[in-house]
Amino acid sequence: MLVARLIRIAWAVVVGLIVLAILIVVLGASQSNGVVNWIHDAGSWLSSPFHGIFDIDNHKANVAVNWGIAALVYSAIAMLLIRLTAGADGYGRFGRRQTVV
Repeated sequence: MLVARLIRIAWAVVVGLIVLAILIVVLGASQSNGVVNWIHDAGSWLSSPFHGIFDIDNHKANVAVNWGIAALVYSAIAMLLIRLTAGADGYGRFGRRQTVV
């Protein structure tokens, strides 16, 4: 249960940064702002394996699609890991101890 919770937290941070970075690009936020720049760089780094999957002429659409795919893939992997680890401690969905026969 603890491992699943840690995975959930990591997933929220990673996907949250990518989505914020997409919004920064699509909405045209000022890159000269330190916080905006840091979020953009973090989102770009996290989504870097997915850059160039689609080559769309519009830069904003290109970022939204490719980085969005990164967020979806990270979400799918996180959900799989959460499902695999959530029951590893022997407790069921509602916190009751499960008996394995």
